[in-house]
Amino acid sequence: MSQQIMIIGLGQFGMSLARTLSEKGAEVLAVDTKVHLVEEAAAFVTEAVVIDATDETELARLEPGKRDSAVCAIGEDSKEASIICTALLRQMGTPLVIARANDKVHQRILRLVGAHQIINPELEFGKRFATRLLYRNVVADTNIGEDLHLTEICLQPSMVGKTLIDLSLPRRFGVMVVGIRRGEQRKILQPSPGEPLQAGDSLIIVSNESAIPRLIDGV
Repeated sequence: MSQQIMIIGLGQFGMSLARTLSEKGAEVLAVDTKVHLVEEAAAFVTEAVVIDATDETELARLEPGKRDSAVCAIGEDSKEASIICTALLRQMGTPLVIARANDKVHQRILRLVGAHQIINPELEFGKRFATRLLYRNVVADTNIGEDLHLTEICLQPSMVGKTLIDLSLPRRFGVMVVGIRRGEQRKILQPSPGEPLQAGDSLIIVSNESAIPRLIDGV
């Protein structure tokens, strides 16, 4: 069964999130106060409605407690609205409330009113882009914990023909290889410790942030 996700706030981030989730098969309910944004989202989401999500009566009609999750993606122009909306979503029993924060004070308040998760898209993108800018062999980088990253890196020339056993990445760099992307289809394969790595492979690793430059520079 598809996940039912409510997205409130259809700025650049909310609209992109709504489109991507819809493409991945989620049933998305998109919400905003601006008619033209709702009309744009209506072309690809399951349902799109114009309401003020800070109005308790209007929000209740959408039954957020019956959704799998809700994202309050209201932008920087209305921190008060994002705080009220987040509090109402929790009050209405939404199983998972994810709120967008713009700064540390906003983040603390969102946590106080009950947000299960808090995101800062601009900050997170900046960190990921900085890593890719500094280390050209990094394909993608995602923070998955306090100081834990899921990173995809291009295979270094010195690794070609060697096995994961030969490279001893956990011992040398504190890096765990969890997948290998290979071939024209770029499928992700389960790593086989004794199988030689091939030119064109990418390694998908889990590590702390400091391990990434040590791995790239040290192999």
